[in-house]
Amino acid sequence: MSDEPAFLTSLLDALGEEVNTVLNNSDIPVVEKDGTFKAQDIPSSSSDTWIKLPEVVAVVCDLKGSTHLGTGKHDKSTARIYKSSVEGAVRIFHDFEANFIDIQGDGGFGLFWGDRAYERALCAGVTIKTFSEDLVARLEKRWPDAPETGYKVGIHAARTLVKKIGTRRNVSEQEAVWAGRPVNYAAKCAQAAERHEMIVTQQVWEKFKNNDYIAFSCDCNEGPTANLWTDTTVDRLPQDDQAAVVLKSGWCEKCGPEFCDAIRAGETQRDIPTHVRGAIQKMRMQEALAAKRERDAQRRTALRSLR
Repeated sequence: MSDEPAFLTSLLDALGEEVNTVLNNSDIPVVEKDGTFKAQDIPSSSSDTWIKLPEVVAVVCDLKGSTHLGTGKHDKSTARIYKSSVEGAVRIFHDFEANFIDIQGDGGFGLFWGDRAYERALCAGVTIKTFSEDLVARLEKRWPDAPETGYKVGIHAARTLVKKIGTRRNVSEQEAVWAGRPVNYAAKCAQAAERHEMIVTQQVWEKFKNNDYIAFSCDCNEGPTANLWTDTTVDRLPQDDQAAVVLKSGWCEKCGPEFCDAIRAGETQRDIPTHVRGAIQKMRMQEALAAKRERDAQRRTALRSLR
């Protein structure tokens, strides 16, 4: 028998050495960047540097029931459904200027940072919902017996670290890894949603609750209401972060274009009756946000007392 170590033994030994090298390296540089950072400047796998972005808004879209679409005798129809749905979502992320876009199977995510990141992300999410309803209507007309499907959307925002990880010196085997909560939490929100729904976490709602173009419905029918968003709970998230709100409506066919333009332009104020505006304060989310702020304040006080 050969004296050379077995392939598997050699591989595992090499991996162990590499892990030790990384874990023992306490000088890995982390460089904080602002909203002008470009995704094409994410460090490659051959670099030890990580980029820290203080606030990234993640929008995740997940196609419900995609595993039931099947292949076999339905392979051509499945291929067309995937192509139209995924390429549609990517087009939306692109046109709302997502700073980073990733396709993952039957959906993907867009990341937004910099100028009006929250507004661009929100508009992208609502547009994916609206596109989803139209897409499904077309699919059901063409294939009445197709499994129930449609996009589910989730949004979360937080700081994150990023760099490309993979095979060194082989760019085709490297992918950007976003370490932190934005993508993970947004994905769990999307998983908790039903098709054509969008769930946003309490951190994101904190940014939206004072924007009249987002928090309240349009002037159609009986005028603006505070019923556009409803409270929900995302059980997949840690207990302190489970409070969320869900949006079940897409863009209004009449008012949607105007509202979308206003949100993207940074407008926030509309003529909302006082009794309607006050209804927002009765949402459980507002209580959850107040409770979270109190807990955070207590933690900061406790940390100061330890120093």
